[in-house]
Amino acid sequence: MSLSVVPLLALLAVGPSESTPFVVQAAGSPVRLERAKILNSTEAPPVLLYAAANVGDEQLEQFTVIVFVFDQQGRLKARQVAPGRRTLDPGTTKFSTMVLDGSPIEPTDLLVIGVNQAQRASSEAWWRADLQAAATEEASKRKKP
Repeated sequence: MSLSVVPLLALLAVGPSESTPFVVQAAGSPVRLERAKILNSTEAPPVLLYAAANVGDEQLEQFTVIVFVFDQQGRLKARQVAPGRRTLDPGTTKFSTMVLDGSPIEPTDLLVIGVNQAQRASSEAWWRADLQAAATEEASKRKKP
């Protein structure tokens, strides 16, 4: 093991704390998010780690993941969207990450994530869904007193 890797491994072993975001999914979504975790570090923005599963029978060229950030009273503070992994074959699952640097995230904030669009391979058409209402409902169920 090289010496430059050792400090990074030590930081990862003791530095970040994890939290679990809540996942919402629209009816008919060709992608299901699983095993989502928020990795936190004192020296970097939070990172969303997730597994994306293609639940359909067609290859997906690309998809996007949206993160909603709610305060502890359940009020929407921010949204951030980023592309997920490209080329997701039918029935497969791939891990990916998203750096959450769009706005400050407090330890008391609630994060709700989902897939809001996907494009099948060899197609110009996109599957799309508006997840804000579902995310807001999820946050209102889980808001902290």
